[in-house]
Amino acid sequence: MSPDAIMTFLVEAASWALPVLIAITFHEAAHAYAAHILGDDTAKRLGRVSFNPLRHVDLFGTILLPALLLITRAPFLFGWAKPVPVMVARLKNPRRDMMLVALAGPAANLILALLSALLMNLAWLLPEGADLWSTQMLYRSILINLVLAIFNMLPIPPLDGGRVATGLLPINLARSFARLERCGLLIVIGLFLVLPFLGREAGLEVNPFHWLIAVPLGWLMPAFLALANIG
Repeated sequence: MSPDAIMTFLVEAASWALPVLIAITFHEAAHAYAAHILGDDTAKRLGRVSFNPLRHVDLFGTILLPALLLITRAPFLFGWAKPVPVMVARLKNPRRDMMLVALAGPAANLILALLSALLMNLAWLLPEGADLWSTQMLYRSILINLVLAIFNMLPIPPLDGGRVATGLLPINLARSFARLERCGLLIVIGLFLVLPFLGREAGLEVNPFHWLIAVPLGWLMPAFLALANIG
């Protein structure tokens, strides 16, 4: 690979990596801060109420996996940070407050998407070249933060939406539903990877990513692009 090609790749990778790192960091920091103000200082004592990415980075989920997806030009970018520990019993109102802690992460991503859209209006103030790169990065920031917010609000434990659903369900149903958290990752893998594969093998179009992520994204993205003055 030539030096120019390497530089082009690094610039392209940075325009994805910076928004991903910021989105994941703020998502987890928001969980930690919400838990702290609602009565549980576990995350604070572990240094997780912080916008320092190193406090939240997971070597595989935050760095290696997204890098691999970028290098292989995968059609999607995916990753995660170290989960924020929350001691539910320490919260002032456990059922209600756990929902608020869960909602804090996606709310942080929506705020970041909003700020990115507004900042795109100022990109023209930057020098030539930097303005185009910044616009591209901010566009990707909107995209990444919206996808992260939508994905995390799916009602599957241990995703944030699963924890909100647990708080809304009657107590007996909530206890049974919460037990799904032990196999939550398998459910997500089955839904987004295994099910589409089985559908293709059977000659069927099965695309949960489109139904659950792309469709809501299609509803939200135009509003944020309008704020960014992009038609």
